[in-house]
Amino acid sequence: MTTWWWIRHGPTHASGLVGATDLPADLSDRFALARLDLHLPDDALLVSSDLCRSITTADAIQRQRTRLEHAPEIREINFGDWEGKTFDQAVALHPEIAHSYWRNPGDIAPPGGETWNQASDRVEGFVQSMNRAYPNAHIIGVAHFAVILTQLQRATRISARSALSFRIDNLSVTRLEFLGPGWQVHAVNHIP
Repeated sequence: MTTWWWIRHGPTHASGLVGATDLPADLSDRFALARLDLHLPDDALLVSSDLCRSITTADAIQRQRTRLEHAPEIREINFGDWEGKTFDQAVALHPEIAHSYWRNPGDIAPPGGETWNQASDRVEGFVQSMNRAYPNAHIIGVAHFAVILTQLQRATRISARSALSFRIDNLSVTRLEFLGPGWQVHAVNHIP
């Protein structure tokens, strides 16, 4: 049984869509970071995406935990031409694509970006390789909103649209256990 402790990185305070854009995290809330750190297992492996907002969040909770190489596979979904734009701006640029992208996430991509299914498969490949490499381990994955939701979707076998209805706050914990043939969900968006 491999236990995943998914952490969403610290806030960026950006008002638009932030996917592949490499924005820093605001880690000034030391009390929130300390509570998060105390909530996580001390003997866990720690991996983050290769975007700086995840790297610095992982740095803030590392302590004695074994740090693994940054993983580009758990980057946020790439919004392509919509990066940095608000939802309304994306709709103004590509009305039909934008509405379909959010109503029926799956195989629709923003221009220059990736689909939900592409991002989900990318993350899933990494997670499964980690499950094989580290059976029975605790793994803290510091990643992003859509990354965490793709794993919640797979664990619960819900649709992508249903997964998008969940809230994943910055510095929250979503804990999933891989049991071999399936998953068990222990916490979603828990704020320690």
